[in-house]
Amino acid sequence: MERAVTYNTYLKVDELLTLQQPRSDGPEHDELLFIVIHQVYELWFKEILHELDRVRSLLGANDAARAQHTLKRILTILKVLVAQLDILETMTPLEFQSFRERLDQASGFQSDQFRQLEFVLGRRSIAALDRFPAGSRARAALTARLHEPTLWLSFLHYLAREGYAVPTDALAADPMHPIEPSPVLQEVLIQVYRTDAKNTGICERLVDLDEGIQEWRYRHVKMVERTIGVKPGTGGSAGAAYLRATMSPAAFPDLWAIRANL
Repeated sequence: MERAVTYNTYLKVDELLTLQQPRSDGPEHDELLFIVIHQVYELWFKEILHELDRVRSLLGANDAARAQHTLKRILTILKVLVAQLDILETMTPLEFQSFRERLDQASGFQSDQFRQLEFVLGRRSIAALDRFPAGSRARAALTARLHEPTLWLSFLHYLAREGYAVPTDALAADPMHPIEPSPVLQEVLIQVYRTDAKNTGICERLVDLDEGIQEWRYRHVKMVERTIGVKPGTGGSAGAAYLRATMSPAAFPDLWAIRANL
């Protein structure tokens, strides 16, 4: 007879609690916090990707109301990601240094799920694949994302089905190329804002998403600067200097460009 599902078995709590394995001697008190925070980040990245896939699917089904609802959920998760940095900043530079050398080459720079998030939002790079071993789960996931439509492209196709004259070159854009501002597309978006409250709402949620990602990046940079200053990061990254370089450009430049003309 199959055993009844319990809280413990459904959530696999016993397995979950074995996944935090500090490497420092003792271990150092703050290493557990560092591990938990970053494991939780990876879980939230997984959920955000899950929700972004849902948004693209809903846009493909012309379900604007649920697409907007799902975007609001993603925005709420992003606020949690930012709030988690407040917890991490309770760790002083000396407390971090007490176990930092144990990280060896491990770095958030190596988070394939955050790379996947960047790919969905239009920042794509074949070179990013080279950071992950051939045959690995991470490389397979990134390779699949590399050739998927971006969230922006999914939205533009939705607008075209809504009857807007979205430029053909925008609809046929190569997903490997960065999203470039388009004056013609901006005229279409201005029309949306002036005449269409429903689709203006989706546009504004996309702006919120772009801003939310930028806010997280900014807070992440300041947290790193506060903790290690200008030291190089682990894993071969340039630390705060690298993170600061990722803060621009915007994911959806046309939605920002039209502000001066509304």
